[in-house]
Amino acid sequence: MSKPSVLVARKTFDDIVDRLRPHFEVEANDSDTGWSQDELIRRLQGKAGAYIAGGDRIDAKLLDACPELKAVCTMAVGYNNIDVAACTARGVVVTNAPDVLTETTADFGFALMMATARRITESEHFLRRGEWKQWSVTMFAGADVHGATLGVLGMGRIGAAIARRGHLGFGMPVLYHNRSRLPADQEAPLGAQWVEKDELLRRADHLIIVVPYSASSHHLIGQRELRLMKKTATLTNIARGGVVDDAALAAELKVGTIAAAGLDVFEGEPTVHPDLLACENVVLTPHIASATIATRRAMSNLAVDNLIAALTGGAPTTALNPEVLRK
Repeated sequence: MSKPSVLVARKTFDDIVDRLRPHFEVEANDSDTGWSQDELIRRLQGKAGAYIAGGDRIDAKLLDACPELKAVCTMAVGYNNIDVAACTARGVVVTNAPDVLTETTADFGFALMMATARRITESEHFLRRGEWKQWSVTMFAGADVHGATLGVLGMGRIGAAIARRGHLGFGMPVLYHNRSRLPADQEAPLGAQWVEKDELLRRADHLIIVVPYSASSHHLIGQRELRLMKKTATLTNIARGGVVDDAALAAELKVGTIAAAGLDVFEGEPTVHPDLLACENVVLTPHIASATIATRRAMSNLAVDNLIAALTGGAPTTALNPEVLRK
């Protein structure tokens, strides 16, 4: 009896891909370049499962063109590239990779916030251009992190891990906004206080955005929100592109509405808004918040675990639509 076929749509660790081979016929993308939607549809013909990353779009059009598909497993925690409702309607189980990247992403978010506050990228460029001729008292003087007010927009797993670093490591008062308030026994260890979004914006010295992307969070931070913030404040986005209006942010950074921004995600990435590229008071990184070898391996292994379970009668541990498995 022939084995079912699966597609690995993004290059990952060879030994992890090899874990699929005893169970499936495997077609793997050996390139770091993602496929177009048409190419992804073509490659998925006859496939029962797909291992994907954050840039691979799974929508109703693709699902209708690939009727044998039964499982879509992403190595990312975010899944705004997957139409989960359309998958559920067609009996396709969807899994993601939460938890395994929480601490690493929180490390990076905090590092990006610190680099933004202390003007590290701006000063490095200055040095590399050969412009450092003498020391001065105010040269690249930035903002303190210790003792400053940390604002967390989106207090999920990663937001809580960032709050813990700020509160316990840097003595920061922590304000946060979520759609729902955390129980008091979860707030207390983080030194966290729930406030309305506008109050968060007004009071935070350093705002870190960690909300998932959805239609309701599109441009959650735009011109109006930026103009509520302190002129000395920084904004760090490690959530998803589109949560922040990049054009508005660039315009407000240019006129000094806020002091600086640190961005790991962008609207339309890998394209970056040219006005952001022209700003000196912004730290830009290419969507690498989870990029350590250990964490990327854990994300990949979880996606493979889920794919094997979904197609061999098991129970994927992080199914987004587990009702499909009960049918």
